[in-house]
Amino acid sequence: MSFSWDEAVAFALTLPGVSMGAGARGSTSPQVRGKQIVSEGRTPGDFVLRATREEIGVLIETDPDCFWQTPQYAGWPCVLVRSAAADPERLRVLIERAWWDRASGAQRARHGGDRP
Repeated sequence: MSFSWDEAVAFALTLPGVSMGAGARGSTSPQVRGKQIVSEGRTPGDFVLRATREEIGVLIETDPDCFWQTPQYAGWPCVLVRSAAADPERLRVLIERAWWDRASGAQRARHGGDRP
């Protein structure tokens, strides 16, 4: 299993209102309403996924080969993803949830109205 940065970007761009915008360190990342959904990691093969603090603990506990944090991310609403160990279907759901948490009510309604 794997889910690359390019695949994450391609999927995110299918969601209502998502476009590429300025990210950290001069990069670009998928964003909705100016808020990042996923962004490139500092290490090749890793990327950063926005998630609720509650989800982060579950992700790290249930799949530590894929999800992890460094001390700099502790307490922040994001988790690092090792793309080589990522389950594509699970990542699509998580990216969709990150989008949902940042999308407007109108964007959510166009997408079906229920949080994934």
